[in-house]
Amino acid sequence: MQITRPRGTNDFLPEITAKWQEVEALLRCLCREYGYGEIRTPLFEDTELFSRGVGETTDIVQKEMYTFADHGGRSMTLRPENTASACRAYIENKLYGGVQPVKLYYLGPMFRYEKPQAGRFRQFHQFGLELFGSAAPAADAEVISFAWDLYHRLHIKGLQLKINSVGCPACRPAYKTALQDYFRPYLGELCATCRDRFERNPLRIFDCKSEICRRIGAEAPLLLDSLCPECGEHFTAVQELLTTAAIPFELNPRLVRGLDYYTKTAFEIEVAGIGAQSALCGGGRYDGLIEEIGGTPTPAVGFALGMERIFAALAAQNDDIETTGCLDVYIISGMDKRLKQAAFALACRLRGSGISVEMELGDKSFKAQMKAADRLQAAWTVIFGANEFAAGQAAVRNMASGEQIELPIEDIRGYLMQH
Repeated sequence: MQITRPRGTNDFLPEITAKWQEVEALLRCLCREYGYGEIRTPLFEDTELFSRGVGETTDIVQKEMYTFADHGGRSMTLRPENTASACRAYIENKLYGGVQPVKLYYLGPMFRYEKPQAGRFRQFHQFGLELFGSAAPAADAEVISFAWDLYHRLHIKGLQLKINSVGCPACRPAYKTALQDYFRPYLGELCATCRDRFERNPLRIFDCKSEICRRIGAEAPLLLDSLCPECGEHFTAVQELLTTAAIPFELNPRLVRGLDYYTKTAFEIEVAGIGAQSALCGGGRYDGLIEEIGGTPTPAVGFALGMERIFAALAAQNDDIETTGCLDVYIISGMDKRLKQAAFALACRLRGSGISVEMELGDKSFKAQMKAADRLQAAWTVIFGANEFAAGQAAVRNMASGEQIELPIEDIRGYLMQH
């Protein structure tokens, strides 16, 4: 029986990976412009990090984590997201002792046991920013600006930035009571998950995908009407900064995100046409998370995006990523042992000079080799024929113009580097 890849995962073949590399290069360029440094965390962590950090009332912790016992009997979990890991690294590596804020980015695979569908996979890839050590509204605005900047550089159209404030420990308790008073008469109609959320975190009911729960919640009190003065001033300042930067946004008072750790600002950028989930990215402020997992109180803000959703959005808009992976040189040679050896030696010298090279490793004919050079879109071919080789030369052909010259073999590297 043929073994196939696990459900909800993908094979990215070279032609697709080349497009990913172009987007990754843009992300790294933007991070350099905005002053973020890369962090790489383990693919698996202590399960408690996610149960405490992500939140026990979230779908991620309740339903979606890949959790296993290691050989020592410890509970480990493949990372379902990376903010909690970045916070753990910030504490463990004492990054709080240096210049603040600390600005980090990450890029890599995450794992959630979800029902595979358009835009959702069990192994997916996330890019994210985390900014630790600043409570300023400008930190929120910078993170949002980065995300907005990225999608515009990718020429994705129809973007919608939606923002909200989810309050803080000072104003949420009263709002929690108000929500419970509102939802209590509807408890029998809510789904089982939301009935559980009712006691622990009724704000999460707004994140439910059930149409019944959404309909019931449509008339619930709004947290924006209950913000404390500090949260209200912070949210106003964020909006003013976005307006000053000409970044359009709309208020969505039901936006709570799918994680328990958010405080104050929460945001998403959406686009139509990418499947069941329209969000390209999301994030916000999480001032209590580092303290929750054992650190000292530290303000923080960040966002994460799904790499697969970038390509889904581009495909929906009939756009594509142009790659720059054109082959520089294809070396063609006859089957004589000396010709093959000379071709191999030249390939090594050219590669050592930063020139990309392919050559026939087996025994294909000249005609088949030329077809391979065309198929690989080689800019140049270098042809080792018996007569030319006997004279210490090889033919160099410009594949675009068809022009061909013969050069001493020792001069070919210099010629190609100049052209």
